[in-house]
Amino acid sequence: MKQTLLEIIELKKSLGARSGFSRGNDNVVRAVDGVTLKIQRAETLGLVGESGCGKSTLARLIVRLDEPTEGSILFDNEDIFSLKVARLKEYRRSVQMIFQDPYSSLNPRRTAGDIIGEPLKIHHLAARGAGGKKLREMAQLVGLNEEQLQRYPHEFSGGQRQRIGIARALILRPRLIIADEPVSALDLSVQAQILNLLQSLQNELELTYLFITHDFGVVRHMSDRIAVMYLGKIVELGETAKICEAPVHPYTQALIAAVPEIDPAKNIKKRLATADFDSTHLYSTGCSFFPRCPCREDMCAKQTPILEECGPDHLAACHKAEKKACN
Repeated sequence: MKQTLLEIIELKKSLGARSGFSRGNDNVVRAVDGVTLKIQRAETLGLVGESGCGKSTLARLIVRLDEPTEGSILFDNEDIFSLKVARLKEYRRSVQMIFQDPYSSLNPRRTAGDIIGEPLKIHHLAARGAGGKKLREMAQLVGLNEEQLQRYPHEFSGGQRQRIGIARALILRPRLIIADEPVSALDLSVQAQILNLLQSLQNELELTYLFITHDFGVVRHMSDRIAVMYLGKIVELGETAKICEAPVHPYTQALIAAVPEIDPAKNIKKRLATADFDSTHLYSTGCSFFPRCPCREDMCAKQTPILEECGPDHLAACHKAEKKACN
C-alpha cells in the first residue's frame, strides 16, 4: 500500500478582484475553494481543468509562493505553513516546479550550465568539483551534452529549453515535482519526447508528480489518478482508467468529449452542450457547474454537492452521481 507524501486539507485561497469582475460577490475570487487531496509516493496525480479554474494557484500554494486563506498542506505529516526559515528551505529542496513556458522561465543572460546549477549555489551544495559533476550528470540525464551547457537560452529550441528547466528542477533531487502545463507551449512531436522523458526520470529517480494540464489526452497518458477541477473545487477524483472510461460528473464528460479522435470510426462521442461561462454566476448557491450543466435539475441550484464516493476509489461532487450523471 502506497504511503501519502502530500496531503491537502480543506485548502482555500481568496483573491481580491477588480471592481465589476465578480459583481455581487464582495469583489472576492475564490481561486481555491476547499480542496482536499492526497498525493501518494511515486505516483502521478493529474490535475485537469480549464484555464482559470485554480490549478496554478494550487501549485503556488504547495510550493509556498502564496499563503492560504484557510486550510493546511501536510508534507510527510508536517504542516508546511508552520515551517520556519531553515525547515522551509529544506522543504523547498524536496518540492520543485517545472514551469509552463520554457522561454520566459529561463534567464536569457545566463548560460544553461549556470541556470541548471543555480539551485546548488542557493542551497550551498556547489562544492568545487562535486557541483560540476552533479551538473554534468543531470545534463546527461535530460539529454543535454556538456558543450551545450556553455550556450545561452536563445540558442536552444523550445524542447531543449524545457529540458534545461527539468534539469534545474531535478538537480536538488527533490521528492515531489509540480509540473505546471510543462508541454502546452511545445510542438506535438516535442511534447511526446518531453512526456516520455518525464516518465523515464520518474522511474529512475523515484519521483512523485503533480501533473497540471488542461489537456485530457496528455493527462490520460501520464497519470495514475486524475483530479478534475472546476472553479476552485475538485469535482471528480479517481483512477485514470475509471475517469476516462466512465466519467460521472458532467464537466468531466464535457472535457473528455472535447478530445479529438484520430480514427473517425472511433469518434462516437458527442460534445456536451454546456452553456458559456458567465462570471455573474460565480459562487452562486448550489452546484458551481449548475449554470452550464446540460442535465441540471432544480435541486442542483439549491444544494451544494460534496465530493463523495460514486464507486470504488472514485469520487464525484454531483447530485446525479448514482445515476452516472448525464450518461
